[in-house]
Amino acid sequence: MPTALTELSAHPIVQAPMAGGASCPELAAAVNGAGGLGFLAAGYKTADGMYQEIERLRGMTGRPFGVNLFMPHPELAEDAAVDVYRDQLAGEADWYRTALGDPRGAADDGYEAKLAILREDPVPVVSFTFGCPTAETVESLARVGTYTVVTVTTAAEARAAQAAGADAVCVQGIEAGGHQGTHRDDPQSDGAGAGVGLLALIAEVREAVRLPIIAAGGLMRGAQIAAVLAAGAASAQLGTAFLACPESGAHPLHKQALTDPLYTRTELTRAFSGRPARGLANRFLREHGPYAPAAYPAVHLLTSPVRKAAAKAGDPQAMSLWAGQGHRLARRLPAAELMEVLAAELAAARAVSNPTGPAGSGPLGSAS
Repeated sequence: MPTALTELSAHPIVQAPMAGGASCPELAAAVNGAGGLGFLAAGYKTADGMYQEIERLRGMTGRPFGVNLFMPHPELAEDAAVDVYRDQLAGEADWYRTALGDPRGAADDGYEAKLAILREDPVPVVSFTFGCPTAETVESLARVGTYTVVTVTTAAEARAAQAAGADAVCVQGIEAGGHQGTHRDDPQSDGAGAGVGLLALIAEVREAVRLPIIAAGGLMRGAQIAAVLAAGAASAQLGTAFLACPESGAHPLHKQALTDPLYTRTELTRAFSGRPARGLANRFLREHGPYAPAAYPAVHLLTSPVRKAAAKAGDPQAMSLWAGQGHRLARRLPAAELMEVLAAELAAARAVSNPTGPAGSGPLGSAS
C-alpha cells in the first residue's frame, strides 16, 4: 500500500473516476500499465457491483489504483419542487416511450456497505466526492493501509479534509466536467459567477492546508499538466481527456459528441441530476436546466430512464454528455498511447520552462 502520493504512479497523471460507466476496469488498467494512476468510480453502483469491478481490475494490474465513493446526501425534505419537475418531464417520457424513475429512492448510494468492503478488502487509494468523511472513517481506512483523498472546491473544504486526516485533496476547478464536488449544495451559489478557476483555486488551497494537491479541471494537454505542477500541485487528474479512449466505458455517442461541432459550449446544469454538473449543451439541458430543482439524487433517479432510453434510441440530445471546458481537445487514442503523448508533452513543457535544470524532483514532482 502507498504511504505517499509520489508512490502511486510513475507519471503525475491521474485518470479521473467518472461515474456512470466511463471509468471501467479496462480504462483504469490501461492507464496503470502506462504509468498513471487508474481509478474506478463506485458512484451509482451497488456495493457488490463495486467489489466485482475491483476484482476485475486486480486481475488486470498489480499497480496501485483508486476507488471513488460518493458521500451520502440528506433525505429530500421538500418534495413539491421535484413533483413539479416530474410533471415537466412527462413529455420526455412519452417521447422516448419510457416511464420516469422513482425520485424517492435511497440517497446514500450504498455508502456504508461500500466502506465495509473497502475496510475488509483494502485498495491502495480511496477518494471521496460530495463531502468530507468523518475522521473516524479516514482513520479506519488508514489502519488498513489505504491512502485517502477528498475532492474539494474551496479552501474551506480543504481545511475540513485536513482536519479529518485525509492524506491529500483533489482540487476541482470550475472548468471540470461532470459533477462539481462541492461539500454543500447551495442553489444560491448557482449562476455565471459560481466556482473558482483551477489555477486560482490551487493557490488558495496551498495557502490554506499542507496537504498534497491533485489538480482537476479542464486539463487535456501535457503543457497544462506542467502548469498546475508549477502552481504547486503534485499531480493532475484528467477525466474528459480519457473519456474518448476506446477503453472508456462511455457511450459511443458521448465520445463522438466531445469533438462534434454541433456542441459549441459546456454549461453547468442541474437538469439531469439536481446537482451542478458540467456537460455539453444539448436540447435537454437547454430546455430543462432553468427549471431543475436542487434535489440530488432525486432528479438523477427521475431522469435516469429517459437518459437510458435516449441512448438506446441513438439520440444524444437527451443524454447527460458530461465534459470539461477543454472537450474539443479530446484525442481518440488508446489510453496507453494517450499516456505516452501526455508524458512527452509534459517533459517538453518542463524542458522549455527549465532548460538547464532537472525536469522534477521525483516521479510526481514536488508535493505541495
